Parts: sequence; structure tokens; C-alpha cells
Amino acid sequence: MKRLWAPWRMEYLQAGGADECIFCVGNDPGEDRERLILFRGTRSFVIMNRYPYANGHLMVAPYRHLGDPEALSREESLEMHHLTVACLGALRACGAPDGFNLGMNIGDAAGAGIADHIHQHIVPRWSGDTNFMPVFAEVRVVPEHLEATWRQLHDWFAGFSL
Repeated sequence: MKRLWAPWRMEYLQAGGADECIFCVGNDPGEDRERLILFRGTRSFVIMNRYPYANGHLMVAPYRHLGDPEALSREESLEMHHLTVACLGALRACGAPDGFNLGMNIGDAAGAGIADHIHQHIVPRWSGDTNFMPVFAEVRVVPEHLEATWRQLHDWFAGFSL
């Protein structure tokens, strides 16, 4: 029998509900690397998912703490869209995925892990990237360490502007 070790998942499993919202990031860019923030726009930002569904799983969130996209201003909506498109470009340049899943889970019933602060998921996909693992073993395979992915994407976003 082969074993697949993913010790970083225990942090997620034992964390339970967070005391503070991970998307309420404040104004200190000195915390960006630790928080996995790749880019800060005027009204929204790009952050890596610490517990990704696939390598390079990114999220775009507004700075304002909102639980419903209908509460976004036009400017916030537009910037989130522009950053989502930028994420596609960054992921294509850094990982050459075969496709993407994009979406928001609005509300607890829809599977939102953090229902009070909306966020757009950008999940790169490769043909055969997960095969049978999630179905039979309830395991996701992420082939690259978060730090390595962060470095690649951070370098790409360093040359990006809205």
C-alpha cells in the first residue's frame, strides 16, 4: 500500500472557525507574503488559497467585508473582474493549465467556507490533474509547495498594473 502524506492539512482540519476574517487584510503590505497576498488593487486584491483544491488556486476579494455581490459598487465589481482575468493570465504564464474553474459560493448552503466576505475562486485545472483521488480516497493532490507557487505568481504580479 502506498501512502500520500499531506501533513499541512492537519492545520486546516484542527483550525475550526477562524476568529477573524482572512479576507479583511488591512493596509500593511508587510504581511502580504505570510498571508499569501499576490496583488493589491484599489478596491480588491488577489490572494492564494492556503488550502487549495489545485495548485495555484487563487481568490479575488474586495477589501470591504461584504457577504453578497449585490452590495459591491460598480468600481469594486469591475476591479474584481479585471483581477480575475489577470489571474487567468498569471496562471497561464506560470503553470500552463488546460482549463479553469471560476466561481463564488454565496452563503453557507452554497458551500461558502467564509460566507460573510465574498471572494471569487480561480482554480487552474490540468487534464488528469486529480484522476480518482478525490472520488475514492477523498484526497486532493497538490504537486507544488505553496511557497514555490507564491514566488512564481508574485514575480508575475510584480509587473502587473490595473
